[in-house]
Amino acid sequence: MSTAILALEDGTVFEGTSLGAPVERAGEVVFNTAMTGYQEIFTDPSYAGQIMVLTYPQIGNYGANGEDSEAGRPYIEGLVVREFSPVASNWRAEEEARQFLCRHGIPVISGVDTRALVRRLRTHGVMRGVLSGVPADPKQLIEKARSIPPMAGLDLATGVSTVEAYRWERGVVPCSPSERVGRPPEPQFHVVAYDFGIKRNILRRLVHVGCRVTVVPSLTPAEDVLALKPDGVFLSNGPGDPEPLQRQVANIRRLIGRKPIFGICLGHQLLGLAFGGKTYKLKFGHRGANHPVINRLTNRVEITSHNHGFAVDPDSLPAADIELTHFNLNDGTLEGFRHRREPVFCVQYHPEAAPGPHDSLYLFDEFVRLMRECAVSPREV
Repeated sequence: MSTAILALEDGTVFEGTSLGAPVERAGEVVFNTAMTGYQEIFTDPSYAGQIMVLTYPQIGNYGANGEDSEAGRPYIEGLVVREFSPVASNWRAEEEARQFLCRHGIPVISGVDTRALVRRLRTHGVMRGVLSGVPADPKQLIEKARSIPPMAGLDLATGVSTVEAYRWERGVVPCSPSERVGRPPEPQFHVVAYDFGIKRNILRRLVHVGCRVTVVPSLTPAEDVLALKPDGVFLSNGPGDPEPLQRQVANIRRLIGRKPIFGICLGHQLLGLAFGGKTYKLKFGHRGANHPVINRLTNRVEITSHNHGFAVDPDSLPAADIELTHFNLNDGTLEGFRHRREPVFCVQYHPEAAPGPHDSLYLFDEFVRLMRECAVSPREV
């Protein structure tokens, strides 16, 4: 083990122990407050371009396995923790979590005062940073941090999207015999899912409510999507700034009114832009598994999983067309809306969780309901 260094653009430097790959990586330094689910966080494509700080004090205690990844590899640029467990104690573990990260070339710094680091990010906002898994000159790392492009303005979704379309047929698999998941129904609807950085658990949940899913690249023309004869279109989560994704927004506009549409996270933001709205960058974002969101349609509070650094400005959406449905109870930001006439709705948070609670799984049933209604009264000309 050797010394690792995290350097922020404001000149702050944290030293610790290197437990990951002996490499240097740069990105936006963000934090996540979830107490479990670190492997799902490592492998969520929405974290592309970001160095992750986990606030839970001990990470790695239940190892890693082949079932809990949300993509084929980790997408975080680096990991910052207070303590990395030297023992993987869980019957599902196939390897240690740090071995999993080392195998994929991700640097890890342990022994950091993560409380002090998170307070700095909450006070001053997320910052650019460089994480070196080997001893390095802190001053040079600070200069490198200041030279990397900021997250605002970056198109990262196109880079993490699939290159070719593919079918997804696997539903939710229980983690243990005591988890009552049930068998998915026979597929009734065909969903085409745009991959802007899609999580596997979204695909599992779509299958679990009776959908046959075709995943397509982020730049697939709307006409090609319609040629697949879907019953509905799904817009996925993903990394980066939504505003540079103008070609994706143009395709979404051509699909509105043709098929039912459901968007999550980046998909929510792209729908906001498609309806003429605006997005903006949050000071330090929402990343965790216990954010309270109120559903204004039911006046019920849902505890939800979050991962985003941008939000839709509710005042920029046309009130005559858009109904605001969900709001974050921590800071009042918009968490969901639907069209007043067309079968289109979306949420900013993650109803599929992984990690997180399942309070919002009903949204997948709502998508099925819209597809069933449109199948009875087709909207496509």
